[in-house]
Amino acid sequence: MITIPTISLRHGDSVWSQASGVTEEGFRVRDPVALARSLAAAGFRHAQASDVDGLRERTEGIVGIENIIRDGAIGIQVLVDTQSNDIVERLIDTGAESVVIRASAIEDLAWIDSVAQSYPGAILVASDLQDRRSLGRWSRGLSTDVFDLVDELAGMPLAGLLVALPDGNGHTSHADLTLLEDVAEAAAFPVFTSTSVSSMNDLRALEHRGIAGALLGSILYTGTLDPRAIAQEFS
Repeated sequence: MITIPTISLRHGDSVWSQASGVTEEGFRVRDPVALARSLAAAGFRHAQASDVDGLRERTEGIVGIENIIRDGAIGIQVLVDTQSNDIVERLIDTGAESVVIRASAIEDLAWIDSVAQSYPGAILVASDLQDRRSLGRWSRGLSTDVFDLVDELAGMPLAGLLVALPDGNGHTSHADLTLLEDVAEAAAFPVFTSTSVSSMNDLRALEHRGIAGALLGSILYTGTLDPRAIAQEFS
């Protein structure tokens, strides 16, 4: 299993994402490229970049992310929340390793298949899960069983599925781990997760359940865990 630090941008600066529960005043880096370099220096080989305000073609966010990609210190996957061939093409052409598309931003499965066929092995689908259901299904606000989602994505040349579990106040439950293990076993592609992590043992538990990669946010920037130790074991 690998660990993937997250770099969340707002107005071109790097901030903790709102999902971390930490206000942006608590952490702000004026030079996201320098932050990416520091993650690489700690031993990480991949990071995920996103724009907190939503990635659009003419924003400081996409320019900031492109600067990180072009710097080349660390491999970058980019999280997008819009259905746009132009943005996906722009990011891949810039040198992004992969593009992560939120399921809730997508009108239909046909578009995922189309963009995955255009960029085989470079597209991931991200979905929030609650009680084993994928939330915000497409743009209609529906939900579907996560295993039905896995079946619908089967056969597409995806780089993987990213499942985000609700914040458990720093604790990943046995039920969460069992669900993640079942999803990983059912999927024909790698399964990544964004879930509560507070210790190295939490990461080891995810690895033992067959998870391909775990996203890490504020835990890397608060000193809770040693980034170098994480990168050394999960690189």
